[in-house]
Amino acid sequence: MDLFAGCGGLTLGIAQAAHRHDVSLDVRLAVDFEAAPTKVFKTNFPKANVQEGAVESYFDGDLGASLTPQEAETLSIVGEVGILIGGPPCQGHSNLNNHTRRDDPKNRLYLRMARAAEVLRPRVVVIENVLAVVNDKQQVVSRTIVHLKKLGYDVATSRINLLKLGVAQTRKRHILLAVHRDALPFGFSAADLLQIEDHNSSPHDLRWAIGDLFDVRPKSFFDEAAVPNADSQRRMKYLFENDEYNLPNEHRPECHRGEHNYTSMYGRLWWDRPSQTITSGFATMGRGRFVHPGVPRCLTAHEAARIQGFPDYFKFVDERVKPRYELTRTDVQIIIGNAVPPPLTEALTSNLFDAGVLQAKDDSPQLLEDDYAAAAVDLAC
Repeated sequence: MDLFAGCGGLTLGIAQAAHRHDVSLDVRLAVDFEAAPTKVFKTNFPKANVQEGAVESYFDGDLGASLTPQEAETLSIVGEVGILIGGPPCQGHSNLNNHTRRDDPKNRLYLRMARAAEVLRPRVVVIENVLAVVNDKQQVVSRTIVHLKKLGYDVATSRINLLKLGVAQTRKRHILLAVHRDALPFGFSAADLLQIEDHNSSPHDLRWAIGDLFDVRPKSFFDEAAVPNADSQRRMKYLFENDEYNLPNEHRPECHRGEHNYTSMYGRLWWDRPSQTITSGFATMGRGRFVHPGVPRCLTAHEAARIQGFPDYFKFVDERVKPRYELTRTDVQIIIGNAVPPPLTEALTSNLFDAGVLQAKDDSPQLLEDDYAAAAVDLAC
């Protein structure tokens, strides 16, 4: 089950790990509040039970309380679940949120993962969020840990550097892993299974991630950069004509001059370095260091998806899909910026398979389409 599912980045990573271990995947339920990412999820996992709606409408009971009628219905529909995953809304925790940071009502949605675990009793629970989630005033992480332990789970948390998982960006995430003690192999702890960073691999740079897209011929806006305004065109031109990567203060808007720590704003990326964290603002130079390293434009949606670790067989825009779904350029930018890089759950789920925590079911249907499954053998972009 995938809660706060977005376009399915967490599920894709699990599907890739399952495929590598010759196991098929059955998505009993995937829920997201937004229509656009839900459509992308459905397109890429056509046999999954994907629903647009609020997670709290499926799990509406208090922690420790008896199941509500709605929760009993959810349980009857979903049945046995091996792994429960979710990335609750993180904007309320983000350091970029200066309005409700640390005390946003949406932060409480993190606790819905604990309630879902109480209702479903899965073998494994994985919760993904920004690093700053641990600073929440409502202490959602510590409260979730306490409750999961009461339910019989061994729990561990970690700050995962996705650069060490082969993602070509400097992105770090907070991960909570809970494994039920009945499913925990002898000699293993949740902390052991959460050791997923590959310290022996060299970080990937942008040339590795998007170098082959440099001269791609666009078939849709997915491979077309947004048209910058005149001021942005002038600033990009300055960067390339002067072989600069940081825009000097005198060329910035007046509100961004003087003493500041935002050197990446209006900046140009390097071919031989990873990207900064991809956000939904990757198409605008004023939202971060998102100017392409080789040409005076910002990143395309295709390039941003690659940097997020999504393989090309995962479709954000596909005119061949029937029935067609219409997403705008802005829709796709937000979906990609909010997505979780699949290599995160691919690495974690592989650990769980290798340790025997997750096991195959003989009657599990295959959810990746045949061509997607074949492409999943090679995860390199």
